[in-house]
Amino acid sequence: MDTTKKRHERTRAQESSNAIERMYITMRHLFNRGFYKPMGVSGETLREALLLLRPEIYGSIAEEKAEIDGLLYVIDRLPQGIEECTFINLTSDEGYANSHFRPIIPPKRRRNCYRIDDEQMNIEITRGRSEIYDILTHLTFLFVESHKISKRVLIDEEGSTVRDWQKLENAVKSSKKLTQKEREIAITHTANILGRTFNELTEVYPKFATDNQPERFLHIVYWLGKLAIEEVVRGNKRTITFSPVLRERLGHHIHGEIWADNIKSVLHKHGLLHRPIHIISANMHSVMNSLFAKATLKSSELKQSIFETYEALSDPKNSVMRNKIEKMALQNGMIYIKDTSGTNIDIQIFDTDKIDFSKTDFEYKESVKNNKDVIFVMDYAFGEQAYETLDEFLKPIKVNGEKVHLDVKSISVMGKAGILEGGKGDVMIPSAHIFEGTADNYPFKNELSKNDLVDCGVDVYEGTMITVLGTSLQNKEILKFFKKSTWNVIGLEMEGAHYQKAIQAASKVRGSINEDVKVRYAYYASDNPLETGSTLASGGLGTSGVKPTYVITKKILEQIFNS
Repeated sequence: MDTTKKRHERTRAQESSNAIERMYITMRHLFNRGFYKPMGVSGETLREALLLLRPEIYGSIAEEKAEIDGLLYVIDRLPQGIEECTFINLTSDEGYANSHFRPIIPPKRRRNCYRIDDEQMNIEITRGRSEIYDILTHLTFLFVESHKISKRVLIDEEGSTVRDWQKLENAVKSSKKLTQKEREIAITHTANILGRTFNELTEVYPKFATDNQPERFLHIVYWLGKLAIEEVVRGNKRTITFSPVLRERLGHHIHGEIWADNIKSVLHKHGLLHRPIHIISANMHSVMNSLFAKATLKSSELKQSIFETYEALSDPKNSVMRNKIEKMALQNGMIYIKDTSGTNIDIQIFDTDKIDFSKTDFEYKESVKNNKDVIFVMDYAFGEQAYETLDEFLKPIKVNGEKVHLDVKSISVMGKAGILEGGKGDVMIPSAHIFEGTADNYPFKNELSKNDLVDCGVDVYEGTMITVLGTSLQNKEILKFFKKSTWNVIGLEMEGAHYQKAIQAASKVRGSINEDVKVRYAYYASDNPLETGSTLASGGLGTSGVKPTYVITKKILEQIFNS
């Protein structure tokens, strides 16, 4: 590669990195200020930085045509109806659960949202700064897209609109169910408004639909355009506010402390507080299924390979099979704790003394009677929340006036991540986490290695992982720089550095847990943001995520049972 091209790539990566930094500094400033108008002067820096950055997940945000895949990605992570709201209020957990307001939970993000009236949506923030960054980034994208619509439909400053817009408005306001002909006519006009083809909109249309709102795509486009038109013509700017209670509570680990105290009280109640504990950050099915599926399911329900069985269990239609396994687990040493703290992190605790290992694929090492290991599985955290929750859990607890330190033997983290070499379903084994935008790096001895998974039928990569401030802010230039730099970066995720920060603080600084605690990190690839059509916005993993999930889970459990 010639010097000029190298310089250009480096400059573009530096520009992108600076844009991310500007966005985060701006978001913190706006949060401290208490409110801002995304399409006004106060939101200008965010808009400019996002348009300069052009993240992969937001596709054609910087072009005139509308970005459809990015819109679907964002809409799935924001509450239904937010496109209609002029006022969006970010709050702490302030008691709305005890009101007449019904929570609206986005399909791809577990957060409680409340529609206060026709104009206002409240979004509860219980997962720290990462959640605020996530929401503000998505809203900035949404409002930029909305103004693309207004530019294409407005004829003059008085608010006169093109015929396409009037036809879309008629379809949205129609009280009758649209026929196929009427729907296709509306899609034709909407395609003109968005600068997209009829075929593109027809393909994406059902992905936006819900049971209650089959024409939701038209509804979203109309309301985004309508509010943008009102901003341009009448000056009615949309406003985002941060409640005083949220601003006061943020960073104080309020939800993480409640979460951790509740779990420790359950461990104490069941006599498990002094037992050796192995923490696994994962999902709520792979450990349970790995331990109990074989013993629970009939031979007719078991597939030829165990991975085919796990694929069948991941099918939403097979809830009866999943319920049977959960029931068996609960009868044989599993304790399930549904989160009530606001962290949205559920818990499974497995008492290995009550598990019949002859009915599993695992051999358990000889252990002292009544002192067998406890496996503590915590659901996925979100960004900085990983530090908040694990940091609080690793602190000692007072029991009858005496300080009790948890006997934590190992901490394993299995998660989804973007991969920079390879494709969906491949596995990444990190040797260190680097925190994006800082010089902070967290090297560690990973008990898992590439050799542990080499014969498992999945491609495995070993190297450094970048813990990013938000996956929705990455673009190709930054990722290419990471990949080609001497950091030897293989992937990006959002929690690793936060987990390791908590582990190092507890083991090496505070002395809350053993200094020689074993750590395991492994990630399976949810996307390759360097490949067109392979970003998170292009769709989920489907069944391709099943095998790597269970391959990693099996290896983690084998190491725990034989350590």
